[in-house]
Amino acid sequence: MTKHLFKALFLISLFCLSTFVSLGQTDPPSGNQKPIIDLSVTKRYEVGGITSTGSSTFDNRLLLFAVGDLIEVPGDLISRSVKRIWSTGLYEDVDISVTNVVNDLIFFNINVVERSRLVSFGFRGTKQSEDSDLRDLIKIAQGNIVNENMKRTCVNIITKYYVDKGYYNCSVNVEELKDEKISRGVNLLFDINKDKKVKIDKIYLVGNSGEVSPGKLKKAMEETKEMTKIMPFFRADTVIAYFIKHPEYYKSKDLLEHLEDYFADRVNIRLTKSSKFIKESYEQDKINLINKYNDYGYRDAYIERDSVVFSKGKVNIFLFVNEGSKYHFRNITFAGNTKYKSDLLYQLLNISKGDIYNQSLLMKNLTANESGNDISSLYMNDGYLFFNAMPVEVLIENDSIDIEIRVREGRQAVYNKISISGNTKTSDNVILREVTTLPGQLFNRADLIRTQQVLLSLGYFNQETMNVIPKPNEADGTVDLVYQVEEASSDQLELSLGYSGQSIGLILSAGVTFNNFSFKKMFKKEAWTPVPGGDGQRLALKASITQKYYQYYVFSFTEPWVGGKKPNSLTTSFTYQVQANGLLSSDASYRGLKVLGISASYAKKLKWPDDYFNISHTLQFQRFDVQNYGSYFVFSNGYANNLSYTLNIGRSSVNAPIYPREGSDILFSFQITPPYSLFTNKDYSHLSDQEKYKWLELYKFKFNLIWYTKIVENLVLNIRFKTGFMGHYNNGIGPAPFDRFYLGGDGLSTWALDGREIIGMRGYLNESALTPQVNGSTVGGTIFNKFTAEIRYPITLNPSATIYLLAFAEAGKAWLDPRQYSPFNLYKSAGVGVRIFLPMFGLLGFDWGYGFDPIQGQPTANKGHFHISINQSID
Repeated sequence: MTKHLFKALFLISLFCLSTFVSLGQTDPPSGNQKPIIDLSVTKRYEVGGITSTGSSTFDNRLLLFAVGDLIEVPGDLISRSVKRIWSTGLYEDVDISVTNVVNDLIFFNINVVERSRLVSFGFRGTKQSEDSDLRDLIKIAQGNIVNENMKRTCVNIITKYYVDKGYYNCSVNVEELKDEKISRGVNLLFDINKDKKVKIDKIYLVGNSGEVSPGKLKKAMEETKEMTKIMPFFRADTVIAYFIKHPEYYKSKDLLEHLEDYFADRVNIRLTKSSKFIKESYEQDKINLINKYNDYGYRDAYIERDSVVFSKGKVNIFLFVNEGSKYHFRNITFAGNTKYKSDLLYQLLNISKGDIYNQSLLMKNLTANESGNDISSLYMNDGYLFFNAMPVEVLIENDSIDIEIRVREGRQAVYNKISISGNTKTSDNVILREVTTLPGQLFNRADLIRTQQVLLSLGYFNQETMNVIPKPNEADGTVDLVYQVEEASSDQLELSLGYSGQSIGLILSAGVTFNNFSFKKMFKKEAWTPVPGGDGQRLALKASITQKYYQYYVFSFTEPWVGGKKPNSLTTSFTYQVQANGLLSSDASYRGLKVLGISASYAKKLKWPDDYFNISHTLQFQRFDVQNYGSYFVFSNGYANNLSYTLNIGRSSVNAPIYPREGSDILFSFQITPPYSLFTNKDYSHLSDQEKYKWLELYKFKFNLIWYTKIVENLVLNIRFKTGFMGHYNNGIGPAPFDRFYLGGDGLSTWALDGREIIGMRGYLNESALTPQVNGSTVGGTIFNKFTAEIRYPITLNPSATIYLLAFAEAGKAWLDPRQYSPFNLYKSAGVGVRIFLPMFGLLGFDWGYGFDPIQGQPTANKGHFHISINQSID
C-alpha cells in the first residue's frame, strides 16, 4: 500500500513541476507538430518566448513586443515589427513565425538574413589620379552594408564626376563579387566607360545685330567656350563680297573690331580654358552674356530661349537673343553730398552725357575702380567708412536715361581694436609693428591695402588667403580690424651640385635660411620646433666644398627692427673662400686663392616720396690673397684689399612675393671705394700690379627695373631691365680686375672668387662670349645691359607648392671698354620655363633657352640650352 501511494505522489509532483516549467520558459516546447491558429478570429495571447535564427547579431529590442506582453494575433504589432526591422537596412529577408501555442501562451521565432558587407572596392577604366579622386568622393569603407541604394549612390557620384569633366556619355556598371574568405562579404568593382569628352563645337547667337561683336559676347562666357579651330580663310570670299556691296558697314567700327568679328568664328585656340560643356557653368555664362550686352547700352537684353543639341560627341548651343534698344547716359546728378562738391564727384565718375549706358562702369567708378580713383575711395580714404552711394534711374526717355546718385556720407570712423588671427608661429608684435592702421586714427582704405602688401612682403604668410575683416560699429563711429593670416613655411633649404672645370671639378653646395628666426628664444627648450622662430629675424648659413680644392662658407644675420621701435634693419655677414690645388700651403708647389669678406648693412624704410621707398647703406671689406695663381688674375702672387661703401635706393610696390600680378620694383645702387691713388704722387703706370691693386679703386652704378601687370585673370606680363657700369679714378691703374660683370648662363656659379657679379641670361652657356675676353680668357665687363620680357601663367597657387609656366625673350651683352658700348648691339634669346616654389627649397627654375646669335670660336655657346636656377638666380 505504501509503495503504491509513493508512486502516486511522485507522478503528481512530476506533473506539477513540468506544468510550472512550461509556464515560465522563454523557449517553445520541443516537438515537430506545428501550432494551428485560426487567423479569421482575433485572439489575445501572452508572449511565452522569442527565439531568433539566421543571424547571431539580431537584437530582440527591435521588436515592438517582448516576453510577457499581451499581443493580439492576428494584429498590427507583428507587421509593424517587420517594418521596423526592415527600416534598419541591415537585413535582406525578415520572417516572424509562430512556433508553438500552449493555451493562451504563444511562442515566436524571428528569422533574418543579413545583407552583404563591403570587403573592398575598386575601379576599372580610370587613371590613377581619377582613382584617388573617386575614393575621396564616394566615401564608402570596409564593413559598410552593400545594397542597391548604396550602389546607386556611388554610380551617381561617379557619373557626375565625369560629366563635370565633359564626359556626358559616361556609363558605370557595378560588379558584385563574393569574397572567398569572409562570409556575406562582397567586393565591388565599378566598371567605368568614360567614352569621349563632349566638347562645344559651335555657339550660335541668333538675334545678334552685330553692334556688339560675337567675339566679345563669346569671350564674356568665361567657362563655355568653343573647341579649338584654326580656319582663318573659311568663307573669306563671302566677307570680301559683302565688303564690296556694303562698304558703309565697315565704316561703323574700327579695324580691330572688324578683325575680332572676322576671326571669332574662324580661329579659336584653347590654352587656358577647355571647351567642355558643363551645365552649371553654362547657366552662369548666359548671365555673363547678358551682362556684356548691358555694358554696351542694351539694358533690356534677354535670352528668349536656348537650345543645347548633342550630336556625335559634340554639342552645339543656340542662344536666341532679344537685344532691345540701345541706351545712353543723359543727365547725372548727385544728392546728399556735403563733404565734396558735385563737380569733383562728377569728375571722378568719368561718365559724360551721351556716353553709352554701362551700369557696371557706373558702379565701378562709384565703388571699386582698381586704380583707386573712385568716389567710394575718396570718401573711405578720409574716414567715411559708412559712406554709401546708390544710383537711381529717375527718368527713361526714348534712348536716354537720367541718373540721380543718392549719397549717404555718414560719420567718420576711427580704428578701435586691431587684432591678428591665424598666426601660429609669428609673434603678434612682429605683425602689428608692420601695421599702419593704429587705434584712434581715421579709417583709411588705402592704408588697409598697403598694410596687406607689407605683411605679404614679409614672406611668412599665404598670399592667397590673407584678408582683413573690418567690424564697424556705426553707433559709436568706430571700427575693429582683424587681419587674418595663414602661416606658410618661410625657411629654405638649398642643395645643389655644380661643376667648374678640371681645376675644381664637382662642387657640392648646401645652405639653410631661417627667414623668421628668433634669437632670444634660442635658450627656451620648447621653442625648438625644429628651430626657434617667430620674431622675424633672418639667419643664413651656406657652405660649398669639393675634395681638397675648394671651400666656401657664408654666415649672415638680419635684425629687421633694430631697437624695436622703427623698421630699421641691420645685416651682418661673413664669407670665406679658398680655392687651391690640394697641397698644403707650406708646400712650394702650393697654388691657391683665399678671399675673406665682412660686411654690415643698415636699411630703413622711407615715408617720402611715399612709403614704398627704402634706403640702405653697406660697408664692406674684402681681402684677396693670391699665391702662385698663374694668369687667372692680373698678378699671380700678392694680395688686394677692397674697402667699399654702397648706397641703395629702392622702391617696391609689388603686390605679392611669390607670384606677383601687379606693381614694380626699382633699385638704384652706387658703390664707391676711396680714391687712394689721388692722394699720392706715384706714377701708377710704371708700378707693379701688386702695388697698383694693393687697395682696389672703383666706383660702380647699377640700375634695376622690374614691372608686373596683369593681362587677364592670372596671366601676367613681367618686364625687367638691368644695367651696370664700373669706372676707375686713375687711368694709370685702369679698371679693377675684381668685381666685374659676367653675363650668360644660369647665374648659379658659387665659386666666384674675384667678387664678380654674375648676371644670368638663358640660351647661352655660363661665361660665354657675352662677357668680354682677352687672349681667350674671360675677364668680365665694366658695363652691361640686359632686357627681359616674360609671360607667366600659374598652374597652382597653393602655398605648399606654387607652380607657374613662363615664356621669355631676352637680350643682353657686356663690354670691357665703355668706348665700345653699343646699346642696340645685343645677343638675343627666347625660350620657355617653369618655376616651382617649395617653402623648404625656395623658388626653383627649369628653363630651356635658344640663343639666336652665334659666338665666334664657341659654336655650342648658343643654340639650345637647359638652365636650372635657384631663388631667382637667372632673374
